[in-house]
Amino acid sequence: MKLCAITDEISQDFEHALDVLREYGANHAELRGLWGRNISELDDAQVRRAQEALQMRGMHVACLATPFYKCDLDTDEAAVRGRMHLAQARSRKDQTEMLRRCADLAHRFGTQFLRVFTFWRTGELTPEIEARIIEAFEEPIKIAREEGVVLALENEHSCFVGTGADAARILRALNTDVVRACWDPGNALAAGEIPYPDGYAQIKPFVVHVHIKDGVRSNGDTKWCVVGQGHVDYRGQFRALAKDGYTGAVSLETHYVPEGGTPEDGSRLCLEALRKLIGD
Repeated sequence: MKLCAITDEISQDFEHALDVLREYGANHAELRGLWGRNISELDDAQVRRAQEALQMRGMHVACLATPFYKCDLDTDEAAVRGRMHLAQARSRKDQTEMLRRCADLAHRFGTQFLRVFTFWRTGELTPEIEARIIEAFEEPIKIAREEGVVLALENEHSCFVGTGADAARILRALNTDVVRACWDPGNALAAGEIPYPDGYAQIKPFVVHVHIKDGVRSNGDTKWCVVGQGHVDYRGQFRALAKDGYTGAVSLETHYVPEGGTPEDGSRLCLEALRKLIGD
């Protein structure tokens, strides 16, 4: 397994975030927000600067954390119903252009994985909604095949598909090698699922990328914490990933900020804990 992190969980200063990752022995990074700008909106000069920063440090890009399909399924308004991480709100009709742009960026950064979503949650995930989500992936699947990229569908609790079980059901229906899973146990916890072993048992045939965050679930709310100190059984999860032959990235997306501290402080605590957990 490759130790990794979404760099803006550490800092918007991309070069500094890479240097912090190197301190913990990581040589992979996931890109989302760089210098106050979302990955989908970088200009050419910023792309070149990011490429140079990675090359100088001998680092590789594991995945582009795009905001694709963080939009409404039912309306063509540019709605925001969860975290956007600097991305501008886009309507559903504007998503395809953004996906093509991100596929081009994937080629330039040397990765095949684009993290994607399943529309803002505006109600229950019914069989009808599932059918519409599946239909909505017809064109993205064609684009992914044309571009030679893989769409890593993340279970996200602010979107319709929040649990491992829900994601697995969608992925089985899509039945394509160009849409796989970005497994996020912390999001599954926030969606009310037991991430390991329950959620993982469902999603494991599809996993190509893993996001790491931990939290304490109480009265329907989730409070993020240092990895390994919350309600996700990460020791069991990492042992299962190793047993199942997973060799991809485990990418920190902690969201944890210690009281009186900074995102970097939280990320450092989590990176140290994560490095130990992977080694157990």
